[in-house]
Amino acid sequence: MILERIKNTEDVKELSWDELEVLAYEIRRFLVEKVSENGGHLASNLGVVELTIALHKVFSLPKDKIIWDVGHQAYTHKLLTGRKDGFDTLRKFGGMSGFPKRKESDCDAFDTGHSSTSISAGLGYVEAREITGEDYHVVSVIGDGAFTGGLAYEALNNAARLKSNLVIVLNDNNMSISENVGGMSKYLDSIRTAHVYNELKKGVTNALNQIPGVGKNMVSSIRKTKNSIKQLFVPGMLFEEMGITYLGPVDGHDMKKLDRVLREAKRMDHAVLVHVLTKKGKGYVPAEKSPSKFHGTGPFDIRTGDALEKKEKDTYTDVFGKVMYKEGAKEPKLVAITAAMKDGTGLVGFQRKYPERFFDVGIAEGHAVTFAAGLAAAGLKPVFAVYSSFLQRGYDQIVHDVCIQNLPVVFAIDRAGLVGSDGETHQGLLDMAYLSHIPNMTILSPKNKWELADMLRFAIKYDGPIAIRYPRGTAYDGLSEFRAPIEYGKSELIYEESDIAVFSVGHMMETAHQVWKSLKQKGFSCSLINSRFVKPMDEEMLQQMAKHHRLFVTIEEGVRTGGYGEQVRNYVAKEELPVKVLVNAVCDCYVEQGSIPVLRKELLLDADSIVEKTVTAFGKKAD
Repeated sequence: MILERIKNTEDVKELSWDELEVLAYEIRRFLVEKVSENGGHLASNLGVVELTIALHKVFSLPKDKIIWDVGHQAYTHKLLTGRKDGFDTLRKFGGMSGFPKRKESDCDAFDTGHSSTSISAGLGYVEAREITGEDYHVVSVIGDGAFTGGLAYEALNNAARLKSNLVIVLNDNNMSISENVGGMSKYLDSIRTAHVYNELKKGVTNALNQIPGVGKNMVSSIRKTKNSIKQLFVPGMLFEEMGITYLGPVDGHDMKKLDRVLREAKRMDHAVLVHVLTKKGKGYVPAEKSPSKFHGTGPFDIRTGDALEKKEKDTYTDVFGKVMYKEGAKEPKLVAITAAMKDGTGLVGFQRKYPERFFDVGIAEGHAVTFAAGLAAAGLKPVFAVYSSFLQRGYDQIVHDVCIQNLPVVFAIDRAGLVGSDGETHQGLLDMAYLSHIPNMTILSPKNKWELADMLRFAIKYDGPIAIRYPRGTAYDGLSEFRAPIEYGKSELIYEESDIAVFSVGHMMETAHQVWKSLKQKGFSCSLINSRFVKPMDEEMLQQMAKHHRLFVTIEEGVRTGGYGEQVRNYVAKEELPVKVLVNAVCDCYVEQGSIPVLRKELLLDADSIVEKTVTAFGKKAD
């Protein structure tokens, strides 16, 4: 196998074109095999195999810097930089990350995980290169989906002023996770149909220059007046007008063409954008047919593409989607918003039933929040469904555009808490902390699937900013007999005894119930409370529990600082309640990839660890 001969990034340069074609085939086969075993991002990686090989052939790593936007398409890059053996531990705890990591290899120039960042980071490298006098090339690889993010445009605006080389590779596969939307998508569609432009321009210029006496003047004159004409039909005009040279579009699966255009791009003394057309999922038929399904996938059967782990129960996302679908019929002013994640957030059914009330704004979370604020100010009831780690990108808009005006926007925060294998950039551990200190914001978290449905209906009727946070994965259906109506700011008392009071936040109720059972088996008297509201905190319940309990135990899947447990501890101290508080939360750290059970055990958030800490904190054995 040729792939076995690739030990570092320079090895690609020694291969013939025929050998490179074989290498591309072997890489695709390898990726399908490994992702089928461990899960991961497949379709995006299959689409950039030739592009990645060409980049490694033209540029010299780690001296030159390649920055992968989002980074979930960097598997081939990892293979070409000597990390083939790491794929046995891909996305596992203590193993190789599914994203670029500087601590993992000096060929990874920048840590990524969220979109639209690569051009900004690339600009930083370019300016640093000029200041330090070093000599290396910088390449920012960004997808067409990421181009819907405002940060990309801010970076392009600055890149246009560069007086030295920056290569921007636009990987255009007409997809982000869901299909791309908006003006940039349509613009790139028009460019894809204009392959002949660059050859035509070159031919006309050469022909005019051949005319004795007047040719050069004609070319000069045309260049001065051409803008009004060429905007009608010239591909890449948006970039050219900004001062960024546009090259392409070029077939992203033709390595010879890629080699030529990349070598041309690296010779320029300013910013240049290379437009590359690729097919997401290329080389594996199930991924070509269903790129969204294979964007991020668990283990699957290679022969059929079917998932090995069959879903038997509803996920929290499923429950959210079903309630939205039903409430849409009752509430004509209910509208749904997603940021390129209609499948991932469960809004496909709502979109099909109420297309005029569904909005996919693309990868643009900040815009989505302010857009929701505008809808709410105009009298509608917007629900923005978004992953927890992606909502961070709209923080200022939440503060300034929603909460200051106290507008009735519902934030349906999916993937709250630990998400597992995607690692630091995707864990949803910060939302409670950063939302809790915003005035006018209300935060709820359901203990099970029934409570999520009740909370969503409550939120739709609520007149103000409100967030519901719920996790990835199968929805807990235990404790279904406890379903008291949702009352603003009130928690739910599940079991009332004395001595130890366990306060559970949201989906950690399953763990909290196990803790309660274990403490009972050990002879402790123990109460169990479903907090329901992270903000406002139920102070009345705290006062009530303090009368008959000596220890409060809080359990949450979020960072400790600014979290629910810290709020409880601060309240207890302020009111001088005669109670100790044991906070069980995630340490103020970034949590790497791994399965959720493994991560909880490492973070001492599993039931056994919490019981052990509780017994120690209580200070004496049960009677």
